Amino acid sequence: MNIIIVGCGKVGYTLAKQLSEEDHDITVIDTDSEKLQNAVNVLDIQAVQGNGTSYKIQMEADVENADLLIAVTGKDEINLLCCLIAKKAGNCQTIARVRDPHYFAEINFIKEELGLSMAINPERTAAFEIARLIHFPSAIEVDTFNKGRINLISVTIPGGSVLNGMSLINFSQMFGGNVLVCIVRRGDEVMIPSGQFVLMEGDTISCILRLRDSYSFFHKVGINSSPIKNVIICGGGTIAYYLTQELIRARVSVKIIESDNDRCEQLSEMLPEALVIHGDATNKGVLLEEGIKQADAVVSITNIDEENLLLSLYTHHVSKAKPITKINKIDFEEVINELPVGSIVCPKEITSEYILKYVRSMQNSFGSNVETLYRLVGGRVEALEFIVKDESDVTNIPLSDLKLKHNILLASIARKGKIITPSGKDVILPGDSVVVVTTLKGLSGINDILEV
Repeated sequence: MNIIIVGCGKVGYTLAKQLSEEDHDITVIDTDSEKLQNAVNVLDIQAVQGNGTSYKIQMEADVENADLLIAVTGKDEINLLCCLIAKKAGNCQTIARVRDPHYFAEINFIKEELGLSMAINPERTAAFEIARLIHFPSAIEVDTFNKGRINLISVTIPGGSVLNGMSLINFSQMFGGNVLVCIVRRGDEVMIPSGQFVLMEGDTISCILRLRDSYSFFHKVGINSSPIKNVIICGGGTIAYYLTQELIRARVSVKIIESDNDRCEQLSEMLPEALVIHGDATNKGVLLEEGIKQADAVVSITNIDEENLLLSLYTHHVSKAKPITKINKIDFEEVINELPVGSIVCPKEITSEYILKYVRSMQNSFGSNVETLYRLVGGRVEALEFIVKDESDVTNIPLSDLKLKHNILLASIARKGKIITPSGKDVILPGDSVVVVTTLKGLSGINDILEV
């Protein structure tokens, strides 16, 4: 597809990289010539320097022949205007990044009036992801499918766990069809395991299971799952606002530490049920005074990645609290994964996942669409949920008779409220929601799981 991206910041660059790798024709618009030149030097894309709200610049980027325009500049108003002009000039589909809570509160009206195909709020989606991590205290990562009925939960096998030395055949016998191990990460190696695979302590495993089965699973394998009741949030930005709203609804006690006094006053007015502290979260005296040793979770979401990493390292050093770390810029995954900084949340990656899901649904024409998409383990694994709309090459055939591509696992089938852990005798039917885990890239329809 022909895709125009307006804005070559962190999100725009990440999108350009991922979409160009999936063989789309990408043109990036930005006013900053240096950013554009850096992107062109590294990525297989075209660039147009100028203001994305200019009709002339959009025409130079060939908006008339574009399938999609994605506006991800740092200003909501510019993003919305870019999409409006693209809709009029090229009649392409449009996606806007909208971050301001006031705009997003009226997003349905804005989408309808401007003809937006999609609006994405990185801070809000990041806050929801952090809230899920808090609801699953022992999980490193939590991804949800089928409107929250199915979870892909990543945990590290602790020392002394019954899972150490257990084959997945025996694992299945212990947990029946309630839990399915989809991914195993051991050091730098990432695997979609077979039944003969033997688990070891220190492995990070990603399992498909229902919410109601999760606490029993944690208990059996020796993982602490005590609920989180009080949270310290370091940094009072937009993510903190959305996250606090979610946590208060769940009756979790929240304390926000923010260094800007004016912002503290704003947060106190907007979030009267939270305790807002004016202070520097990087000052360990402040953290100790505000009870970091007694907290159940510490969420480090300042605007500086290095601060967030240090705060989470300090949390690990002085407290048993679950650390959650926001990172948006630093790109040293191999090093960060070795640090005890808990769960990593990256808003730019979350944004790109949502947009990639939409793009793949646009290009698919095989009777199914990508409902959900997650890129896991640094983008080395994808977990996708397909809604099967019509009969196709995969429907009404026993799974054992399907010729699946290598490195594809059918993890779950949801049918009329029932969750099925697939066996060889099961079949996929129109109307099913199917979760697929794979190391392959670019699946856009359910038929893509089959060997050609």
